[in-house]
Amino acid sequence: MLAIDRDSFEQEVLQSSEPVVVEFWGEQCSVCVAMMPEVEELAKSFEGRVKFCKIPIAGSRRLCIELKIMTVPVFLFYKNGELVDRVANQDLSVENIRAKAESLLK
Repeated sequence: MLAIDRDSFEQEVLQSSEPVVVEFWGEQCSVCVAMMPEVEELAKSFEGRVKFCKIPIAGSRRLCIELKIMTVPVFLFYKNGELVDRVANQDLSVENIRAKAESLLK
């Protein structure tokens, strides 16, 4: 997974030639930390087809406000620079993230 920040968001996500999954996470978020190994494995399985990025919410307040990130973890799905889906709260599972990433390839 590629670690990005506000400064690299536009280049790595909005200008990416491949679909992108962006995870917003926090160090103090137990769900984020617990999911991290599975999400990293998922990212490896999509390598070369879908780019997986992660952004820590610490230091990304303005971007979180712009994208209406109210809780973590949140996964945003981009295709051709456009936000097409998101996974958070009750929809949060590695299986659901995998399915949404697969749909980016269609």
